[in-house]
Amino acid sequence: MRALMLIAPLLVFVLLSFVIPIASMLFRSVENGIVSETLPLTVEALDGWDADGDQLPDEAIYEAFVRDMVVAIEAKKHTRLGSRLNYEETGMSSMFRKSGRALKKLNPDTDGPFKDQLIDIHDGFGELQTWRVIKTHSVEVTNGYFLNAIDMQRTHEGAVSQPEDKQILVKLFIRTMFMSLIITGSCILLAYPISYLLATLPMRVSNLLMILVLLPFWTSLLVRTSAWKVMLQQQGVINDTLVWLGLVSDSARLIIINNQIGTIIAMTHILLPFMILPMYSVMQTIPVTYTRAAKSMGATNWTTFWRIYFPQSIPGIGAGSILVFILSIGYYITPEIVGGTKGVFISNRIAYHISSSLNWGLAAALGTILLGVVLILYWAYDKIVGIDNVKLG
Repeated sequence: MRALMLIAPLLVFVLLSFVIPIASMLFRSVENGIVSETLPLTVEALDGWDADGDQLPDEAIYEAFVRDMVVAIEAKKHTRLGSRLNYEETGMSSMFRKSGRALKKLNPDTDGPFKDQLIDIHDGFGELQTWRVIKTHSVEVTNGYFLNAIDMQRTHEGAVSQPEDKQILVKLFIRTMFMSLIITGSCILLAYPISYLLATLPMRVSNLLMILVLLPFWTSLLVRTSAWKVMLQQQGVINDTLVWLGLVSDSARLIIINNQIGTIIAMTHILLPFMILPMYSVMQTIPVTYTRAAKSMGATNWTTFWRIYFPQSIPGIGAGSILVFILSIGYYITPEIVGGTKGVFISNRIAYHISSSLNWGLAAALGTILLGVVLILYWAYDKIVGIDNVKLG
């Protein structure tokens, strides 16, 4: 009980500042109450309308819609409703916003019938698709955001694929996983010899190398990424050096910015310390007497490394790989700056929907899928390698 009391402040802080906000955000991926809350009479009236037919709703539905909209306009909720429906059908937001002033002047009790009046206010009210979208997305719990996240769409006919020019999110998921694996592999190849040197060199030299490894942590992430943007551009340091050495002609400078190559190079540099530190901490605990014993029994340097040293360093590789991979799939600052349109990750799309398009439901669905993929990969890693074999020293 005393131990629980000691950690209680931290638990409360984590619960209030981390768990509850994330759970609330993830709930937005299925929450869809705005249509039914803003248009309750319309939604009820639309239950009896056949969305698969070719007939517009009858006058009773138009009257219910006017009654709901008058209340919604008074409460200034009609623009939010239009924004929500616009995620599913382009032009809905503009229709609700432009027709708001005219609808506000209507009296539901005396100005009927309303069907022709609404069509005169905006042509969209005379289109079947408008009412199909309202009915389809009037449910309080929806799978629409998850369908959008995999390049599909919820319609009155069921789930259908998005138009080909809008199918980008699945490609971004695949690109994110593929590039994260490449970045993780690059970090392993670069970090292993550095970690080996840190663990085997004399303390004075290894301390100096450790300072160089930790030096990037003392520099802002934005500064490091911006520096790579300067270095990787066609008139940057790397291309100038290659031209000066005669390895590349001035007219054939490498294009290593605003693409996947730039993202991989920059992120490998940024995430490299996260791979080195777990490897080094594990390698430091490997007794040197093991390798000496192997050599004394006639083993070559390669056999000693491959049969004795490397298996004992695998827990460090596993810990570093998990850390780097999970960090890389969630990065968005570096891909945004150096990746251009071909090197961005799914996290950049999530950030866009949160800050620009304000489609938080789709952002939450994308985040939920990304979280699920990470957990599946974590489970697979545990089954194949065993999470108990992952060590940090």
